[in-house]
Amino acid sequence: MDTEPTRTAEGRVWLVTGTSSGFGRAIAEAALAAGDTVIATARRPEDLDDLAAAHPGRAVPVALDVTDPARVRAVVAEAVLWYGRIDVLVNNAGRGHIGAVEETTDAELRSLMDLHFFGPADLVRAVLPHMRANGSGTIVQLSSMGGRMSFPGVGAYSATKHALEGLSAALAAEVRPHGIDVLVVEPGAFRTGLNGAGHVQSAPLDAYEATVGPFRSAFPDAAGKQPGDPAKAAAAILAALAADTVPLRLVLGADAADAIGAELKEQQAEFSEWEPVARATDFD
Repeated sequence: MDTEPTRTAEGRVWLVTGTSSGFGRAIAEAALAAGDTVIATARRPEDLDDLAAAHPGRAVPVALDVTDPARVRAVVAEAVLWYGRIDVLVNNAGRGHIGAVEETTDAELRSLMDLHFFGPADLVRAVLPHMRANGSGTIVQLSSMGGRMSFPGVGAYSATKHALEGLSAALAAEVRPHGIDVLVVEPGAFRTGLNGAGHVQSAPLDAYEATVGPFRSAFPDAAGKQPGDPAKAAAAILAALAADTVPLRLVLGADAADAIGAELKEQQAEFSEWEPVARATDFD
């Protein structure tokens, strides 16, 4: 480091996006309970006043819209100025989206990609020089079971999470030699704000009422009834980060385990059926 840090951090230094509620809040609380320091970001930092009051000096609210590249760079630079390092980056900020592919507008798709893919990619690129210089660090990417599979009505959402997972798989192999771990988290339905105000619906077309309509109604109705406990998810994430070998992917929730397990079996069956065709297309 060129200059001495201006603040002293207790434990690890976390930078967590989207900490006003849901997974972000649960992860921040778990890290603080472990004695660490959390730079808790949100578009409205006043939503984090209670967190800061409960953990003075260790919970630091910061305004951040992850779709603003200049602000992303400024927040990372400020964090490094304060503490000299960022030990754990958690890319969590996000929202739900429901709509058939044809229903989803270009503006909706690009906005969601900015939030779920380009924003996290900006943050990763901003923290990596500092993590590499320290020879350590962890990047946690909040994906979804929709990052491994998809179904009617969530094509746009799943597309952003698939993109994030593709980037993260390559990233993990690139940064492992530098002492940096990457963990992709794939939750199912948890009691976060995603099903309520935290989601957007595209204007419906009658043509997709049979395929998308039932989910369009069921998704918001499930708010507050989801089986997953965010506090248990946060504990599982911290446990994975403490493992001798940090997994690349961490599935959370019985529903996600069931759905992803079934998807993997279907993919294996389809691959086995068509493998001879794949192998027959090389030059003789």
